[in-house]
Amino acid sequence: MENPVLVERDGFIETWTINRPAERNPVSGMDVVDALVACVDAVNADYGVRAVIVTGAGSTFSAGGNVKDMANRQGLFGGKPHEQRDGYRAGIQRIPRAMYNCDVPLIAAVNGPAIGAGCDLALMCDLRIASEKAFFAESFVKLGIIPGDGGAWLLPKAVGMARAAEMILTGDRVDATQALEWGLVSNVVPPDQLLDEARALANRVAANPPHSVRMAKKLLREGQHQSLDSLLELSAALQALVQQTTDHTRAVNALMEKRTAAFTGE
Repeated sequence: MENPVLVERDGFIETWTINRPAERNPVSGMDVVDALVACVDAVNADYGVRAVIVTGAGSTFSAGGNVKDMANRQGLFGGKPHEQRDGYRAGIQRIPRAMYNCDVPLIAAVNGPAIGAGCDLALMCDLRIASEKAFFAESFVKLGIIPGDGGAWLLPKAVGMARAAEMILTGDRVDATQALEWGLVSNVVPPDQLLDEARALANRVAANPPHSVRMAKKLLREGQHQSLDSLLELSAALQALVQQTTDHTRAVNALMEKRTAAFTGE
């Protein structure tokens, strides 16, 4: 069987493609879980990667859980209640934990339907661009289940509590235009322009000093749950670190000399 997640490198940018198009790119299988966690571990240790694009093979971003496994009570959906609980914790829930702790900015290029856990996968990314053919559905209730991979925590942070409640409690679809209006995505583009737009955004991120970008992302994450005083203390500590980098000196000199700087991660 082919790799569950294809990894391509172009300069400072990696692209991760969920590679189960015949099954609409489910993310509930251990093969995909293990692959995504491994991808995060790899880029966290590689300062040569400055941004990551996450997308799906074929016409679907991700349909979330494998409905066939659900119907057959196997894999993530099999076993006794305590076994299912452990299965979630040791399985699909590893994805939001890994993605949340990814040091590198993640950009979701949502090429088609993002359903259930697939919608949540997009929400785990820092930035989202959608194809005009994309739609989002927090559709767990339609199958008589609940968001099991963090959607009830992720979605309100993206669209606010009222709209998150509407999506979660109805399971209704939100098309790309509405997603843009709600702030779920930052841009909607024709399908043939999606990856180019995602790469352009990734390059805008990657053009900056990588240590600064990683630390800024850390502050954004910590700011969601820390007090202002705690965040200011962390900011002071990280600022003291980043101001000692060679890239900081390069950036200041380039600004004063009115030229563009190239950063090395030093």
